Amino acid sequence: MVIPARYESTRLPGKSLLPIGEKPMLQWVYERARAAGAHEVLIATDDARIEAAARAFGSEPVMTTGTHASGTDRIAEVARRRNWPPQAIVVNLQGDEPLMPPRLIAQVAALLDEHADAQIATLATPLESLAELLDPNIVKVVTDGRGMALYFSRAPIPWNRDAAPAGLASQRDFAAARRHRGIYAYRVAALLRLAQLPHGRLEELEKLEQLRALEHGVRIVVGAALEQLGPDVNTPADLERVRELMARSAADG
Repeated sequence: MVIPARYESTRLPGKSLLPIGEKPMLQWVYERARAAGAHEVLIATDDARIEAAARAFGSEPVMTTGTHASGTDRIAEVARRRNWPPQAIVVNLQGDEPLMPPRLIAQVAALLDEHADAQIATLATPLESLAELLDPNIVKVVTDGRGMALYFSRAPIPWNRDAAPAGLASQRDFAAARRHRGIYAYRVAALLRLAQLPHGRLEELEKLEQLRALEHGVRIVVGAALEQLGPDVNTPADLERVRELMARSAADG
């Protein structure tokens, strides 16, 4: 498993090292990954501050180049340097997911292992409101009958035409829609290929990296997450929410 972590963040600079309780956020993520039973957990970064923090809490950091456009590219560099075999499975766990349940980390790896015809696995959960269906910051996913991804979008998909006779604002049905959750398992061969592929038109339009895979015929299997996920951290408000949730959980024992 690899946790890509960078220091720079437009909305929350240095977020990987911001404290939650007595630990930096990255340490919480690392401990969740270890609890999932991964064979090894590496932190991939291009920042010396993150490297030092990772070493301080007992992780093995891997310094990568600073030119990567995405976490996927950073993980691909680690895979090349480590000479991982093509069929090996590597999980990409983002460094801003301190509440990721270890059960889901294990689930996404097992999902890919169970589907020999897929190159990537990821998870989804039901939408909880109409507002989520219409929110472009929440990525939706639709699949075929076998659970293979057909499309990911910031747009409201699938769209129940009959439930919205007066257009967008009149929609009342979100029961069939699912929210994509950004945890991935890759076969190493697919990861290396994906990092070398040019950006596709759909990826550029939606700003969704997983569309590059679909545009090039890479099969993505999508599983129903076995439990709900906590919020990730992208803004100061997100950070305060996570701090409150984790403090409350600690107080409850």
